[in-house]
Amino acid sequence: MADQQIGQLLDTLGVTADLDDGDWATDAFIILKVSKADGGTTLIKATSEALDWVTSIGMLTAVLAIENGRYVNIAEDDD
Repeated sequence: MADQQIGQLLDTLGVTADLDDGDWATDAFIILKVSKADGGTTLIKATSEALDWVTSIGMLTAVLAIENGRYVNIAEDDD
């Protein structure tokens, strides 16, 4: 299996991000669910070229907190 650029694939899947004007994405950590030709299913991790392992683990940990509802953005918290 060879590495492939996946920008067009993400567009085809309808992947979007909530970015404000002036925001600049600097890194990406992507998890793909892939249906294999033999009928199996697998998960594949893809990252931006410059993403180091420490930041990668931090991003994964943060998204787990967000998905589990434990993350609170203090700047947006009105309490």
